[in-house]
Amino acid sequence: MLRTITLGSCVSVQGTFVRSLPDGRIAVKVGQQVYEGRPVKVAA
Repeated sequence: MLRTITLGSCVSVQGTFVRSLPDGRIAVKVGQQVYEGRPVKVAA
């Protein structure tokens, strides 16, 4: 499943969901790199 996260205040990354972290962040994989950040809220 594709998920989008924010890194810092203005950088976004979209990749394949890897795992949820205990502090509310999630990890996504882009190519061989795994990024961790805050998930973007879903618009209704």
